[in-house]
Amino acid sequence: MKTLGLIGGTSWHATVEYYTQINQKVSEVIGKQANPELLIYSINIELMREQNKEKINSKYLEVSKKLQEAGAEAIIICANTPHMVYDYVQPKIDIPILHIGTATGKAAQVSKMKTLGLLGNKPTMTGDFISSKLKNDYDMEVIIPEGESLDKSHYYVSKELTQGTFSDEAKSFYLNQIRDMKKRGAEGIILGCTELPILLKGIDSELPMLRTTDLHIKMAVEFILEN
Repeated sequence: MKTLGLIGGTSWHATVEYYTQINQKVSEVIGKQANPELLIYSINIELMREQNKEKINSKYLEVSKKLQEAGAEAIIICANTPHMVYDYVQPKIDIPILHIGTATGKAAQVSKMKTLGLLGNKPTMTGDFISSKLKNDYDMEVIIPEGESLDKSHYYVSKELTQGTFSDEAKSFYLNQIRDMKKRGAEGIILGCTELPILLKGIDSELPMLRTTDLHIKMAVEFILEN
């Protein structure tokens, strides 16, 4: 099995989800008598809240190099928003970063989706690190919430979900957003916050939900086991 480096901490709830599911899904293949070798570096979530892009880039490059030197053969960032560092970090290290946009695009392609709604925090929804990946690599269009709903989504992610609060109010808000995006032409919904699949777990919606966490973890497991 290959050794995978995990960059977590944003939030630690999401990191636990990644670590647990990677181990569980690998054991389904190899048996419970063994487990993959994983290297984890948990970053303080305050770094992302400062919104200092230069500082964020620098920290993720530093951590990526440490994981590479420690023996990681690839890196997975255990959240959506920190993929904003991908274009800066990837050319400066010698091992691949498994991009969450690639995992999402492949799944949407299999289902023949061309227009996707994206939910998450404001940097994820308005940034191009997921939408441009889908546009350039898979010829897919991305739509996001309109008006005050953009700020409301950001509030729920940054003030509740990443701090471990999963309220009925937040569930209702996101289900309404999915309904609205369906009217605007979305064929599927990207849950672009690692905690959103936790919030909406077991809930049926009006559109297929692309759970980026699950798709990303599947990509990680395939990498670990590809030999």
